Amino acid sequence: MQKMEDIKLAIIGLGYVGLPLAVEFGKHRTVVGFDISQPRIQALKEGHDATLEVSDEELKQASLLSFSCELSELENCNTFVVTVPTPIDEYNQPDLTPLIKASESIGKVLKKGDLVIYESTVYPGATEEDCVPVLERVSGLKFNVDFYAGYSPERINPGDKEHRVTTIKKVTSGSTPETADLVDALYNQIITAGTHKASSIKVAEAAKVIENTQRDLNIALINELAIIFNKMGIDTEAVLQAAGTKWNFLPFRPGLVGGHCIGVDPYYLTHKAQSIGYHPEIILAGRRLNDGMGAYVVSQLVKAMLKQRIHVDGARVLIMGLTFKENCPDLRNTRIVDIVRELAEYNIAVDVYDPWVSVAEAEHEYGITPIKAPAQGVYDGVVLAVAHNEFRELGAGNIRKFGKAEHILYDLKYLLSREESDIRL
Repeated sequence: MQKMEDIKLAIIGLGYVGLPLAVEFGKHRTVVGFDISQPRIQALKEGHDATLEVSDEELKQASLLSFSCELSELENCNTFVVTVPTPIDEYNQPDLTPLIKASESIGKVLKKGDLVIYESTVYPGATEEDCVPVLERVSGLKFNVDFYAGYSPERINPGDKEHRVTTIKKVTSGSTPETADLVDALYNQIITAGTHKASSIKVAEAAKVIENTQRDLNIALINELAIIFNKMGIDTEAVLQAAGTKWNFLPFRPGLVGGHCIGVDPYYLTHKAQSIGYHPEIILAGRRLNDGMGAYVVSQLVKAMLKQRIHVDGARVLIMGLTFKENCPDLRNTRIVDIVRELAEYNIAVDVYDPWVSVAEAEHEYGITPIKAPAQGVYDGVVLAVAHNEFRELGAGNIRKFGKAEHILYDLKYLLSREESDIRL
């Protein structure tokens, strides 16, 4: 087992999770930041992070960090931290392809005494049952004899400038007690909030996947309450404000549940549960409800248009916002696309406006081409879908200027007051 002072670190995957981690370590020790995307590596070498998670100044401060997309650059490293995506496929099943490919790449340069730490969100058992066998097969080395593994789940909150990688407590674990100690010591070098050393890799994996499963279910409950209150003619936000006066009421709000974690991670847990013969009821019920919110939003919009005697077939609707959350360019698993696709079923023409997104990325990921700016007086409906600061600053008056004389303004994010909008979720 290597010692702290001998660690030569590589971060595999330089997205929303990997880059902030690499930058923090790069302030203290030599780090190789590796990514298979050559354009991504080139942009980082030029000093800019397109995800906006790391500022240009922060990149400069990481003076010991280098970037590469060449596997040969990893040959001198002995500790590898894997931060690649773990998405789901079209059937809501875990897609471990990025994780397996990353493990294969590491296996090609793995040496005796090396350590591989996974941060990607997975189901309990994935590290030792899915990833480690790949490392063994490609490297020809034996697990816990020739090399070791750790798991320390990422807790990055994209776009959050207050809760950063160093200020969020880190769960750590290792495949042996000595490995667990080393992994914990390594992260303690940069994590000012401290660490929590889990008793096993499986415990650490399970802890991560239930964090987002819990949030998903809480939001599903509030979404269901919003549907009930809408049918009763009761303002959901007013109810939540009243209930929130009790100290232990949880302040969740209804909405679309997307992103790389909350809308994805529960499916990793349910997949594993089903593989061992248990069919989860509550978790999947919450997922079904949250996945159906896009269709519900459109049904509410269409009903409101009909009440206003607005012709639905051939109508034009402006969707304000495409990212999965406010004030960040992250499009991963955004559920705004559900609204766009559902509106198309009614033969409604949709324009999407989002000053935060890359047009090229939106086209590549979803076949959606965001407009540069909305025209005034042309829309039968306007949907405030993401709470970007730019939209908040516009105010109800300027937003309504995008609509025709008769239009519906649907506020999904409570950016406006009840009186300023026609519908709220």
